[in-house]
Amino acid sequence: MAHGVEEGIAGGAAAAAAAAEGEGGADRLRRGVAARLSAALGNILAAERERWALWFPVGAGAGVALYFGLPTEPPVWLGPGIAAGCLPPLWLARRHLAPVVLLLGLLSVALGFAAAQLHTLGAAAPMLTRELGPVQLTGRVLAVERQPTGARLMIGELTVDRLAPEATPARVRLHLPAKVAPPEAGTVVRLRAMLHPPASPAEPGAFDLQRRAYFEGFGAVGFVMGAPVAQEAPPPGGWRRVTVAFEQARAAIAERVRAAVADPAESSVTAALLNGEAAAIPESMMDAFRDSGLAHLLSISGLHVGIAAGIVFWVVRALLALSPWMALRWPIKKIAALCGILSAVLYTLLVGAPLPTLRSVLMTGLIMGAVIADRSPISMRLVAFAGIVTILYDPEGMLGPSFQMSFAAVVALIAAFELATPWAVRQRRERGWIGRAALSLGGIAFSSVVATAATTPYGLYHFQQVAFYGVLSNMVAIPVTTVWIMPFSLLSYLLLPFGLEGPAVVAMSWGVRLVIATAEQTAALPGATAIFPAMPDAAIAAVTLGGLWLAIWTGRWRWLGLAAVAGGLLGPVSAPRPDVLVSEDGRLMAVRSAEGNLSLSAASDGRVADTWRRRDGMERPEDGAGQDVWPLAGVSLDGRLRCDALGCLYRAQGKTVALLRRPDAMPEDCAVADAVVTADPSRGCRAPLVIDRWRLRREGAQALYLSDTGIRVESVRGQRGDRPWTTGGRIGGGRIGGGKVTGAEAGAR
Repeated sequence: MAHGVEEGIAGGAAAAAAAAEGEGGADRLRRGVAARLSAALGNILAAERERWALWFPVGAGAGVALYFGLPTEPPVWLGPGIAAGCLPPLWLARRHLAPVVLLLGLLSVALGFAAAQLHTLGAAAPMLTRELGPVQLTGRVLAVERQPTGARLMIGELTVDRLAPEATPARVRLHLPAKVAPPEAGTVVRLRAMLHPPASPAEPGAFDLQRRAYFEGFGAVGFVMGAPVAQEAPPPGGWRRVTVAFEQARAAIAERVRAAVADPAESSVTAALLNGEAAAIPESMMDAFRDSGLAHLLSISGLHVGIAAGIVFWVVRALLALSPWMALRWPIKKIAALCGILSAVLYTLLVGAPLPTLRSVLMTGLIMGAVIADRSPISMRLVAFAGIVTILYDPEGMLGPSFQMSFAAVVALIAAFELATPWAVRQRRERGWIGRAALSLGGIAFSSVVATAATTPYGLYHFQQVAFYGVLSNMVAIPVTTVWIMPFSLLSYLLLPFGLEGPAVVAMSWGVRLVIATAEQTAALPGATAIFPAMPDAAIAAVTLGGLWLAIWTGRWRWLGLAAVAGGLLGPVSAPRPDVLVSEDGRLMAVRSAEGNLSLSAASDGRVADTWRRRDGMERPEDGAGQDVWPLAGVSLDGRLRCDALGCLYRAQGKTVALLRRPDAMPEDCAVADAVVTADPSRGCRAPLVIDRWRLRREGAQALYLSDTGIRVESVRGQRGDRPWTTGGRIGGGRIGGGKVTGAEAGAR
């Protein structure tokens, strides 16, 4: 390939020179400049040819993003067909630089697109589209997630009364009250429940739980009414027997931890680090971890898997090295690396194998595999390989914060240390032990700064929050986790089968106590966090491409990526926010005041109101205090909102929006308003824009943008399109699985 690159560059330069000599005047000058620029670009690309392959997973990610951004489902053959069609011309053009580069780029995009299509087909299962119940259902408990307010059950192998088998979701997720003892995983139960579809986005562009539920395999959520009744049934078979056994082990670990650690907060965090279940941690403590920048410690990820595998690697190698005979005859380093891989796999199975952990196991396995193969264990190529495998394995997961933040941190750290390592090596050679210790501490601080800077844009995009003291808190918490918590967690695992884990769990909880104190003290500092408005998709795309440009290339032109990153970071403050918001059922509305804040139609701290406030850069009110609520009658302080018992008139940007409380106001308001919003049927309203019950049912939540030139409306359906996760599990216009829908299910819709 390198020879082909050089031939392509030389040929291009010669052709450009000949063209320049054969022309005259301005045209010759223009062609000469173009030739020089082309030659310069060719020289830069040739110098970077070792990094070209790192863009392949970027292209695959672009293909995934393209698929999920489509408004309708494309033909099933499209992605695989384009990918297959790239192969013959790629072989024919293998000696020519430009066609090869273009075809490889197209191939990478097509592979990501095809993977997303196949992943969607593989996840196909019915989803409820309307509330159903109370209804009797029977199924096997697949997982039990304990929470402060009760437990959450994942139930599969379902039969639901009055629901045809072909219309029954593969799995449902149900909340069980705290007063009812949860059943054991693997048990077949019969229970009475209310079922409803996973919630649609609270506003256009907000988190899409329906899409996540579609790919996680549950087609309904709800709550249990009464106590589940165990049924006689054969035990699960195949791989499900393994998953149920690990689920039972996680429950047993939680019980052992509660028995050993008296403090509920410490026991919940300790159990979460041992079994991967963070749902039992109190919400106030979760807030402290988020506000201090330590929430990543509660999500079993690359840090935990890497530390666990590293400890096992070090211990096994040290033990084998104690025997001179083994050390001289056996490849103890490779044996230790193999043990590290096995420990990472077992640890992942024990904590439930969430997607972040699967990615971490892949990365750990590649690192240990590099050790076994006598290759460098840390490189950008390693991350690129892990990225392409992860994207092809779970394309939808690429859209989530876990994937984006973990890979952003790893890519940024490797790129930063590629720059800093030569300097650090020279400093270590020239300094004494005090200087080397200072360099080690500086390395920890440097890593925290780089990882925090790399993940902050994605925290802004997904959570609209920045933790300003995350570097300081991580400098305390990560060393404690590495040298104290994780070693005692591994010791606890070894002692659990013998019932001797108590002292190790207690010792582990001492480190957890220090981490909790760090989180609480950091979160209590003035200005610990800030909430920003939601970042547009285009802004996070600019940040991502700019960051990759910085990390992948090695020449001076890499710094051009800073411009894209800076432009993307301006997205939250430059993007327009809606003037009027309407919930999916029309019962909650919000308008923007003259000061730029949202004013709600009623006091609320529910999911919809909380999402609106957070995406608008507003803090969550405490106990309802400080909420800006519409007046029952009269005029708001800024004069934009005038209300009475029938509804409110909102005037801004020269436009009038009628927000109805009762349908009696419709005849009058429809005659004077530019837009009418009501939770009732419109009944022939002739206003230029009408948003009523039927439109809300069809299109979901609405966002209105007012301007002198008109009113622009965005809806959840318009933003998401008609996809399988928005149409009850349908692909290509028909229900997945075929069959007829029962009358009961039609009524449930």
